[in-house]
Amino acid sequence: MNLKNFNSFKDFWPFYLQQHSKRATRAWHFVGTSFVFVCIIISFLFMNFWYLLGAPIIAYSFAWISHFFIEGNKPATFGHPLWSLRADFQMFYYVLTGSLKEQLDKHQIQQSV
Repeated sequence: MNLKNFNSFKDFWPFYLQQHSKRATRAWHFVGTSFVFVCIIISFLFMNFWYLLGAPIIAYSFAWISHFFIEGNKPATFGHPLWSLRADFQMFYYVLTGSLKEQLDKHQIQQSV
């Protein structure tokens, strides 16, 4: 599936999963998204909201490195920034709850190592 216009997030989600077919890409995304929460917690603990600026920098660094060097594709963020952000958190949730495999199977995403 190529980067294109989607009519809904429901249509975008299978494309997003396909762009993250390798387990290592998903792992790097999970770590990056985890740092978002770390930055939020640190900013509140130290009452210094400058730490919030680190959240997107760290998260996108992990994500984009995984796309360029592991998955070998262009991050969906470049074409669909808001839906990609939502999908990052949705994938994070599915990994935490152990239900990502169901989503990959449901959308017939071939997983790679």
